[in-house]
Amino acid sequence: MFLIGQYDSPFVRRTAIALKLYGFNFQHKPWSTFGDAELIAPYNPLRRVPTLVLDDGEALIDSAAILDYLDETVGTERAMLPAKGQERRHQFRICAIATGLGDKSVSLVYESVLRKEQLKLWVDRCEAQITGALDALEKERSTITTPYLFGERIGHSDIAVACALRFTGEAHPHLFDHRYQALKAHAERCEALPVFKEIVQPLAPPKG
Repeated sequence: MFLIGQYDSPFVRRTAIALKLYGFNFQHKPWSTFGDAELIAPYNPLRRVPTLVLDDGEALIDSAAILDYLDETVGTERAMLPAKGQERRHQFRICAIATGLGDKSVSLVYESVLRKEQLKLWVDRCEAQITGALDALEKERSTITTPYLFGERIGHSDIAVACALRFTGEAHPHLFDHRYQALKAHAERCEALPVFKEIVQPLAPPKG
């Protein structure tokens, strides 16, 4: 199987980290959605990443769908998300906020790179959404004393949060500031893990 996308994307990165933690062997195709869109198109008509192409040629698109497949493949005992119940819903909520944070952070980067004159209404909206997500995640993390959000074992929510925080911190450091000490500690703990050190790429502007 092979994973399409660059590791500066928080969505590609969270997928690759999960693949590594689960022990899957995969090739990495670091194709850009801008410069390599036509390479991506045969596997994903949306020309988006991540896209995971399985050994039989089936292409899975969207990080949530890919992770659901990985969880199903490794089984409930190893899956980094509970199969059912309140904790599953709670983790999904945190993942949704974290991926929303990543999405708005990416959108704000595109706004600054692709527009000569930024649309203030859109910038203000994105910044409000980013700050709202950071506030909600900080409140959540600050009440937890365990190493990870749901105990001693890392889960999809931990990875999603850490990947979104790295991207936001690199792209918009004025937004991810001293107000978010619990989140900064969470990010540092995750980024210290070998798999996070292996699966990483400094943020670069999209190529035209």
